[in-house]
Amino acid sequence: MFLHYYNATVMISKKKVPAQTKTKAPSAKKVTQKIDKKSAPKEEKKVAAVEKEVLLMQPPRGMRDILPVDQPYWERVRKALAVACQEYGFSRIDTPVVEYANLVTKTIGEGTDVVDKELYSFVTKGGDNVALRPEFTAGIARAYIQHGMSVLPKPIRLFSTGSVYRYDRPQEGRYREFWQANFDVFGEDDPILDAQIIHLAQRVVSQLGLKHIEFRINSIGTAESRRDYEKILVRHFEFQKQKLCQDCRNRLVANPLRILDCKEDKCAQLVISAPKFMDHLDQESRDHFKRLQEYLNELEISYVINPQLVRGLDYYTRTVFEIYSTDSEGKKTALGGGGRYDRLIQSLGGEETPAIGFALGMDRLVLEMKRLNVKLYQESKPKVFLAQLGELAKKKSLRLFSELQKNGILVAESFGRGSLKSQMRVANRLGVEVALILGQKEALDETVILKDMISGTQETVTQDKLVIAVRKILKGNQVVVAKRAEVIESSDI
Repeated sequence: MFLHYYNATVMISKKKVPAQTKTKAPSAKKVTQKIDKKSAPKEEKKVAAVEKEVLLMQPPRGMRDILPVDQPYWERVRKALAVACQEYGFSRIDTPVVEYANLVTKTIGEGTDVVDKELYSFVTKGGDNVALRPEFTAGIARAYIQHGMSVLPKPIRLFSTGSVYRYDRPQEGRYREFWQANFDVFGEDDPILDAQIIHLAQRVVSQLGLKHIEFRINSIGTAESRRDYEKILVRHFEFQKQKLCQDCRNRLVANPLRILDCKEDKCAQLVISAPKFMDHLDQESRDHFKRLQEYLNELEISYVINPQLVRGLDYYTRTVFEIYSTDSEGKKTALGGGGRYDRLIQSLGGEETPAIGFALGMDRLVLEMKRLNVKLYQESKPKVFLAQLGELAKKKSLRLFSELQKNGILVAESFGRGSLKSQMRVANRLGVEVALILGQKEALDETVILKDMISGTQETVTQDKLVIAVRKILKGNQVVVAKRAEVIESSDI
């Protein structure tokens, strides 16, 4: 925003001043006019410069910082994703944030909101038409073909996480730069993979403390049955075209299925009476969807069949699903979704390759975790503090710090603090079990003072025996704590 100033006193009359007034001193008003006229542009530039400086101190609209106070939530999400990747045999793949724009439009499809309204596309200095990735699957499909992954043993399981970009209206839980975790499986069309992918999504979300999860599922058939259904859908809505919102009128020509997913109330009312996709599925897709439900029932996964669910991207076929978290009041929060895309690789010039995948919105997961007050991820806390006094001791303590870390002992320190008293205050605040004290004498003798912060006892050991001595104290403290717990438990009984 630029500020513009207009001051009527700046407008000085161009009328010639009478001769007799030339010898008189200028009035206060005229002096003010001259000062204002000269200073106003400078003042305006100064304000504009300040305004510009303030704008530089905040990110663009729809983007934000993830501060240290929120990182425990994010770390718990990362840990859950890492465990899921290991349990289900996924390998990580990282693709560029920037892809050629035609890759995005070809895979996601013209007429989708992602391409028509939300795509961050631009032309580079070299004249390339590129876009910030709005999702992961297009780039992963490109990488799959480019690097010849089709020769690898099937199914091929790939995992990605990172930032994605959509020029959407910012609101709670919806940003223009947001983070996704993406799982893709290539080379298998059996619906048991669909069930396993949904089970994986449930596993990740439940590990985050989100207990009330609902899956909405549907089948949108093959590309052929989809085209037949779209014709039926167009005939249905043509008679009510004037009642549709402007976006859905455009979709009627470009992407009729997207009308089923419109959030406008007037369109949602018209969708209720629309022909159901399930009634027009090909037999193979019917059988595929039936078997999926059987597998989900076997896994005891709760789901709801939603005939209006089509997802927002063109590459989907057959199975589509979305994931919601619900609270005690019935409020539902979308956490992610996915589905099958058996024709995607082939449409990009690769071999015929069935595939399925899903994405979770990491921002949404964190927001829901906060809303439901789930337990935070607790980082391992140091049990040992290394204090030093004097320049020689400070230098020698670096090697001791490294030696303890290499042996798996998490150590805290305060090398910048001068006095031993201030360092020990830090040790008390951290609640460590052992304090290591290294002064000038200990540095010369190659010894260390070990203080048990629980019992209050201390001893001096040689530096080559330090790791053994620290482990002995930590192990002894574990035994003491365990015995105290037993005493408390028996007294409660």
